[in-house]
Amino acid sequence: MPLPARVRVYNSFESAPDMNWTKYRWALGFAVFALTAASYAQWSNPAEDVPAYHPSAPLKVSALPPILSGVKLTGENFRYPWQIHVYQQAAKVGNVLYQLPCNCRCDRALGHTSLRSCFEGLHGTECSTCAKEALFAYQQTRLGKSPTEIRAAISRHEYEAIDLEKQ
Repeated sequence: MPLPARVRVYNSFESAPDMNWTKYRWALGFAVFALTAASYAQWSNPAEDVPAYHPSAPLKVSALPPILSGVKLTGENFRYPWQIHVYQQAAKVGNVLYQLPCNCRCDRALGHTSLRSCFEGLHGTECSTCAKEALFAYQQTRLGKSPTEIRAAISRHEYEAIDLEKQ
């Protein structure tokens, strides 16, 4: 039995030619999928996605939080000798670390502004990426490399060759 004409006026799917409910749902689903895929971070250019860092050394007028040192390098977070060693080396090149990104992406998760931020607290004890990068920065600074050169080497993941257990 056909529906009265008044009911058909309110059915918007019949007003579009040859489009039924199933086709409409598929079209809507595809549109949502296409928008999601187009805006997904995976499709962005990774070369443009550089972790946070400062392009130059900190100003003399601004006091930075200290890198942990001395008696603060004890306790349950400092179980391995390499953890203490990395913090000691990081303290020697704090201004260089300030100018370097951290590839563990703690800028997103923890709000860090550079590799130096990792060593102002305990994050450097639990993250091997931060520890390797800091030790790499110390070694490269001792070899006379500039922060810009060290930053380029970090972007090439040269720090990954560091073995923390051998420090």
